[in-house]
Amino acid sequence: MSSRRPFVATSLVLVSALALAGCASASADADPETSENEAGTITYTWDRNVAGEDEEPTYEETTVEVPKNPEKIVAFEMSSLDSIGALGGEVAGAPLESVPEYLKDNLADDAFNAGTLFEADLIEIEAQQPDLIIIGGRSSGLYDELSEIAPTIDLGISDTYLNTLERNTEFFGELLGAEDEASALLDELNAGIDEAKAATADAGNGLAVMVSGGELKAMSPAPAEGGSAQVRGGLLYDVFGVEPAIDDIKAATHGDPISFEFLLEHDPETLWVVDRDAATGSAEDGMAAAQVLDNDIVEQTAAFTNDKIVYLNPTAWYIVYGGLETTQLMIDDVLQITE
Repeated sequence: MSSRRPFVATSLVLVSALALAGCASASADADPETSENEAGTITYTWDRNVAGEDEEPTYEETTVEVPKNPEKIVAFEMSSLDSIGALGGEVAGAPLESVPEYLKDNLADDAFNAGTLFEADLIEIEAQQPDLIIIGGRSSGLYDELSEIAPTIDLGISDTYLNTLERNTEFFGELLGAEDEASALLDELNAGIDEAKAATADAGNGLAVMVSGGELKAMSPAPAEGGSAQVRGGLLYDVFGVEPAIDDIKAATHGDPISFEFLLEHDPETLWVVDRDAATGSAEDGMAAAQVLDNDIVEQTAAFTNDKIVYLNPTAWYIVYGGLETTQLMIDDVLQITE
């Protein structure tokens, strides 16, 4: 078994995984339920999207019996890999090329490659005979194939970020017999989020932007019915309380890339930056976000003048955006504005 490390924010080495936005497989108002059985299993129930890729979502209640203290877990969902490790467990199989450096200690020493974030190596997984398979977000479409091999559950975002984090942490605490640890870590994170929200309240309004291919795109608060991709984009506003510099960001931008003149026109007091190319490993094909924003127009903004351009950990905010250690990384990122 790999050695466990304490739950603290660590330095991040960028992953080279190709990561695209995925939609949660469960409806936004679904509330997955769990219950423990005498047979040593947990009954996990959620609403699963059974529609095809280009079809309107259609949800079907799905119930799976999950064994407690599973010896061999396969995790396609990176935030699950995160929380399992933070609670003292380990993962036997995962899309290894997509595992961020800061989560590699959560893998077993002999961890096997289960495929990619989008495609499972069914032959290898079946040969390894896992006790539990976890999917979510990008991998939600793998349910039918993987559920024929082992109990498979979807732990992707199906509600708000914080509700999902609490639900999944409590589930993993029960699964691994680490209920007290799960409760303590949730308390720690909630205190950290409150501290970060107090900091953003003093920082004035802000705008979150994603930089990719030399272009900027404004990120918006998540709609009530938003899936995982929308939740990810709205994290700064919805979780950390950043006051949007624009009343209706989506309407103002039409969902399209924005210009530097747009930044100057709306002049956010703080600019929060996610470098998507760095997160996906394609930064070498273009300019880094800091280079893109290094120009005369940006230098006229209040954010630049007040030294309030904050570069966020791209892997945490774009690839994983969930799990216990990753949420701590996000808290630390937001607290940069107090330095």
